[in-house]
Amino acid sequence: MKAVLALETGRVFEGQAFGAPGETTGEVVFCTALSGYQEIMTDPSYQRQIVVMTYPHIGNYGTVADFDESKKPHVAGYVAREFSPLASHWKPVATIDAYMKKTGVVGIEGIDTRALVRHLRDVGVCRGVISSENVKPKVLVEKAKKSPSMAGADLVKEVTCETPYAWKTTDKAAPARRVALMDFGVKYNIMNSLAAHGCDVTVFPAKTSFAELLAFKPDGIMLSNGPGDPAAVTYAIETVRRVAAHNGGASKPIPLFGICLGHQILGLALGGKTYKLKFGHRGANHPVKDLTTGKVEVTTQNHGFAVDIESLAGKAVEPTHVNLNDNTLEGLRHKHLPMFSVQYHPEACPGPHDARYLFARFVDLMKGASAS
Repeated sequence: MKAVLALETGRVFEGQAFGAPGETTGEVVFCTALSGYQEIMTDPSYQRQIVVMTYPHIGNYGTVADFDESKKPHVAGYVAREFSPLASHWKPVATIDAYMKKTGVVGIEGIDTRALVRHLRDVGVCRGVISSENVKPKVLVEKAKKSPSMAGADLVKEVTCETPYAWKTTDKAAPARRVALMDFGVKYNIMNSLAAHGCDVTVFPAKTSFAELLAFKPDGIMLSNGPGDPAAVTYAIETVRRVAAHNGGASKPIPLFGICLGHQILGLALGGKTYKLKFGHRGANHPVKDLTTGKVEVTTQNHGFAVDIESLAGKAVEPTHVNLNDNTLEGLRHKHLPMFSVQYHPEACPGPHDARYLFARFVDLMKGASAS
């Protein structure tokens, strides 16, 4: 079945429909990961985004529930040069086509993804439409132009949990630290990573107030990843401001660790600003330098906004990590309080495990706070 991907810029790519038939709109972005396609589909940070995979062959090892990073896929659409019709894995798996049909993910294959990515690098990420229902280019370009913009969009409210819940884990280590995790669109492996480090994790909705968090009596607070424009998540920024104010006068401050959107919200709460990147950072192969050690980590990333490093000048904040591709801010910490964050994903899934040490650092902060 014929399908068309049309961009608001007027560029049109014709290919074949894949996965669920239909029509979908979203911000068209590209991801440079070679694998982990199911984790990418189920990452809530991709809410309302059409993801283009730069690797040409996607789906060869199939899909299985163990690879999901949330309850369902969040991508608005999926694009590849070629999706594999076969699945080969030691576990019983389904094909990516069957998975996308079952979960309603609209896809397109058979297009020149190299040309598409070059276009996105030139003009920046832009709105687009995939359709196998109406393949008239002019109609679809107009639909793309009229679709919602990511700038100014609070998408956290679309992906956060409705009520608090305790994270169930098979980890046998006795939980030692109570972590309140604010769910802005959290991935499963953040909770799994905390549990593996001996944490007892309770997940809270994004609109949870500081008073509610304080009543839980956490040993630490985690700010999760998530989608959309961080500046639009004003309620979470205010909660983190309250945490910082509490820590400034408390005899036992509450350590705080932010990841991705959580990093951006911490930066905003501490007086910084954020801005939209031209085409963002998405993939499992981005080099980041730790300014405190001089070491370079290969990291997993998925963000379209960044904290403006210059906006933090003169504040009680210092940068800890920078992106070696474009020198954007990848990590920060408060100079006096136990609060830090990174823009990338130390939990990976998919991607390398170079940054796992950050979870141990968070646990060490909680141990130090409880000992004080």
